[in-house]
Parts: sequence; structure tokens; C-alpha cells
Amino acid sequence: MNFKRQIFGFMDMLRFKKLVPNRRAALAAGSNAPLPTSYRTNVLAKALHPGEMEVEVTAVRPLTSSMTELTFKRVDASAFPFFRAGQYVSIRGQVGSSLVSRPYSIASSPREALENKLVLGVENAGFFSGYLNKQVSVGDRFAMTEPSGEFHYETLRDKKRIVCIAGGAGITPFLSMAKSMAEGDEDYEMTLFYGARDEQRIAYKQELDALAAKGLRVVYVLSDEERPGYEHGFVSAALMEKYVDIRDVTFFLCGPQAMYSFVLKELAPYNLPVKAVRKDATFCGDREVAKPRSFRLTVHIRDQVYTVDAAENETLLTAMERAGIPAPNKCRAGGCGYCHSKWLSGEFVVADGRDGRREADRKFGFAHPCVTYPLSDMEIDVPPAE
Repeated sequence: MNFKRQIFGFMDMLRFKKLVPNRRAALAAGSNAPLPTSYRTNVLAKALHPGEMEVEVTAVRPLTSSMTELTFKRVDASAFPFFRAGQYVSIRGQVGSSLVSRPYSIASSPREALENKLVLGVENAGFFSGYLNKQVSVGDRFAMTEPSGEFHYETLRDKKRIVCIAGGAGITPFLSMAKSMAEGDEDYEMTLFYGARDEQRIAYKQELDALAAKGLRVVYVLSDEERPGYEHGFVSAALMEKYVDIRDVTFFLCGPQAMYSFVLKELAPYNLPVKAVRKDATFCGDREVAKPRSFRLTVHIRDQVYTVDAAENETLLTAMERAGIPAPNKCRAGGCGYCHSKWLSGEFVVADGRDGRREADRKFGFAHPCVTYPLSDMEIDVPPAE
């Protein structure tokens, strides 16, 4: 077969012949300055997503008889990462021989984070929360995860008008959301129903009243006493209809499970779409077992192997923490997947309504230890806490 030589083919061959000399000339003419050790993109990514942070308590303030405010600063950087109002952080600390962590909603505003200030309101409920509430003092240091969570306003999903319903310590994310609205970082109209047993259990009332002068609408609801300026009873649909159009708002709920059940029952007749009601996930605690058995839990973390006792009524994560194993976790509600671990052997059960695994995880044998209870001796492979 005969090929006709083309002028463009000849030019390609000529360029190819000069390729090496041209490269040598370009390299010789280049700068000999060393490459940068960091790039702006990486610096920004590290500021927004630092992973685990080292923090120090700078102030402790009682809020109610059962709730304390803790203010933190970062000691490994000059500021906290900017976050979405309504998100949470998880704190980890050593209490005796146990390495314990719990998630807490942020009460301060995203702008305050840039001033190296982050505030949590902690209720005296549970092992670690009781420790933080009663024994922590200024200067104590902890490990803290970066802000996370989907419990925040989203313009593409949520209505312009939002109704926030808080019970007890559930006020903290709504204080952050109200501050963010007042500071102009969020564009919504917020009505807050804050339920408590009596006036003494209302936390952050002074701050909420000040925010009411900046656009927040606050309705205090007391269940066990009647006082002027307060609604009495529970946050029912009839009460909400006095202040808002239930069908033209997005609901945000944060509080105990009993409050969730009551409010959802009150809203059921309105047939609201699923996206109209947002619930802040509460961490998964012990399950009710009349006579809990004890099993052996074998834990692999890279080249380390631990064997600990695990009770039938406690999660695998709780068993690991009680033994001082540095197991990763954030939400403790089965949703974030941060504790995603490989199941190797044994039987287990997942807490009702808490199974946030993907279908592939179920198929290929993965579990979330924060919501998983043992039913026999078990063996799991856990990722390192980084």
C-alpha cells in the first residue's frame, strides 16, 4: 500500500525532533526558587475541615439547676471553623479509665467561631454529661471534632418561615440559629416555642429576650406552672396555630423523644410532607434488657487487638469507651457513618429506627458500633480515630 507524504506530517516530525532540546532550554530558563510548602487551597481546606481539634475551657456558667454553659477556645489554632447554625461538635475526654465522648449542639453563632469562641450548653444527664456539668473547670482540655450535622436551615429545602420547638437542653441549636439570623448570615423568619416544666428551667432567657428585639419571635411554654407572659401546657397544634400558619412553615425539633412523639402526633392531621419536619438526632443510649448478658468483644484497630467485656444492653461503642479504647465516633445516632466498622463474627441487633447504614454496608457486613448491641461474642474491625 502506498502512502502519500503530507507537509503537516513532515512538520510533526520536525517538532518531535526538536522536543528534547526545547524542553532542556525551557528547564534552563525556569526559576530555581523552591516550590511552596503550602497552597492557599490546602490552607483554606484545613481551616474549614480541621478534623479533630484541641480545645480548652475558658468559662463555666450555670444556666439552670441541671444545665451548665461551657465556653471553649482552640489551643491548636487561632479560630474555630465556620459552621452552619444548628450543627454540633463531639467532645472526647478521659474520665477515670474510660475514654468517653458525646455530641453537643453548638449554642454560639458561626461568627463567634471566627473569634475563637465556641459555646455549649450541657445538661446533667448521663455519665460524661454529668462530668462536664459538675466537675469541669477553666483550663481543662479536651479533644473536639469539627462541626458536623444536617440539622440546619437549607434554602432549597426549607420554607422562608421556620418554627423551632425546643424542650429543655434542646434550646442550644436554636440559640445559635437565632444569633445567625440576627447577624445576617441566615435569611429566614424564626418563631421559637420553648417548653419547660417551670420558669426556673428556662435557659438563656436573657439572651433570647434580647434576640426578640432583633426579629426572633419567642413563645415560652410552661407545663407545670402558670405565669403571666407564658403559655401553659404543651406545644400543641392549637397553641402553634395562635402564632403561625402550620402549613406554610418548616419545623425544626430538638428535645427529648417524648416531645418528638407528642409534636409529631399533633402535626399528623395536617399531612405535611416529610421535608417539612426536621428532627435533631439524639444519641443512642442503653436499651432495656431485663437481665443483660455479658459477652466478649474482640476489637481490631490496625495492628492492635483488644478484648473487652460488652453488656447486652450497651452499644459496642460504649463497651469500647468504657475499656479506654480510642474508637472513632461523632453523632452516636447511627447517621454520620464516622464509626463505620467491619463486622467479622458474632450476632448483633441495631437499635430501632437507628440503622443509617447503606444497603451495600448491610450486604458486605459493616456496622455502626454507636447503635449496635451484641447478642453473642463478637469480633469487629474498627478504623482508627483520626
